[in-house]
Amino acid sequence: MPVRPAVSEAELEAHLRGICFKTGPPRRIGVEIEWLVHDARNPRCPVEPDRLKSAATALRALPLTSLLTFEPGGQLELSSLPAASLTDCIEAVTADLAQVRPAMLAMGLSLAGHGHNPWHPPRRVLTDPRYNAMEAYFDRWGSAGRSMMCATASVQVCVDAGHEEPGPLGYSRRWLLAHLLGAVLAAAFANSPVSESCPTGYRTTRQVIWSQLDPARTLAPPPGPDPRTAWARYVLDAPVMCVRSEDGHWDAPEGLTFREWVRTGVPRPPTQGDLDYHVTTLFPPVRPRGHLELRMIDAQSGDAGWIVPLAVTAALFDDPEATERAYRIVKPLAETAGSRPAPRNPLWRHAARAALTDPELHTAAVACFAAAQEALPRLGASPEVRAAVAEFTERYVARGRCPADDHLDALYAAEGDLIVGKDSQ
Repeated sequence: MPVRPAVSEAELEAHLRGICFKTGPPRRIGVEIEWLVHDARNPRCPVEPDRLKSAATALRALPLTSLLTFEPGGQLELSSLPAASLTDCIEAVTADLAQVRPAMLAMGLSLAGHGHNPWHPPRRVLTDPRYNAMEAYFDRWGSAGRSMMCATASVQVCVDAGHEEPGPLGYSRRWLLAHLLGAVLAAAFANSPVSESCPTGYRTTRQVIWSQLDPARTLAPPPGPDPRTAWARYVLDAPVMCVRSEDGHWDAPEGLTFREWVRTGVPRPPTQGDLDYHVTTLFPPVRPRGHLELRMIDAQSGDAGWIVPLAVTAALFDDPEATERAYRIVKPLAETAGSRPAPRNPLWRHAARAALTDPELHTAAVACFAAAQEALPRLGASPEVRAAVAEFTERYVARGRCPADDHLDALYAAEGDLIVGKDSQ
């Protein structure tokens, strides 16, 4: 890795404040979509690492516009380029998927949209130094880290940070909006109620797993009028997950924060490159990376299930009228959230367990989806996208349901059939 000169604490803090919120008129949208990879004939059969390695080699030869990567448990991720419009983003990723899915099927593999693996316990297949260090770090907190790394998948929507000045598109209000709306999105798109073929008691098990990890790197930064300062402090006070080295053994002294690393220079003086890498190991529900990365939405089923959360989120953040309405809708949820940061506050806990059966979240979701549907034509969304959002709204949101409820209904129906079969013998 390139050697860079060490820098001071003040310089690093200024660097963080300068890059975390790149403000301006909202004009870019992006999406990062993860899927579980499984055997096309039998999803309950784990895919061996050699098959995944061969698949990765074949897929990386495709002429994709999105960045294709694999997660530690073998999950496949497509990360779109920043797009000038919702339509451009959807068309680009759809075209990439039209290449990826047939190529996977030709290798006997398929993609499944679940927020948490419903069949298998977590099993790591990537052995990069980053993931060795990450597993060792999260093991200090129990088994949730391995589940997060190897058994979860999501739809992460990326929106611009917004204007510098106050107003519906001001970055401070959008930052607050993202954290309150995040609970609504987590509830509406909850799609992970099962682990190892058994109900977990939650509709988004993935979100619960995230809430069980190291709070210093997975909770939202403290609220306040200046998100830049809060984020810079959050980053510097977070424990270091790994100190990179040429020999491939990446580890860090337990409890060492980045700020302490800067001040002591032990085990070696950190650089700005180390700080930038450190930021990639922080996983709050909303991560400012110049834009806002919303990380709370479960992966969705079907070839185009990811389009609905992308479209709804884009509408609520990029249409000024919808942004103002969404802010007014979700602001009262701050009372339910209380003083604890997401995702460990009551609002997010209700979203994880009850989803839209929670009356407050249901009311907010109905109003937010209505605002999004009205905004989509103004954003130039295609009739197909608008129809998909309308169908999801009618099937789930209007009825106080989420995709997880379909899985639970099917599971309980199958259990009922087994019981009836036993009784008839």
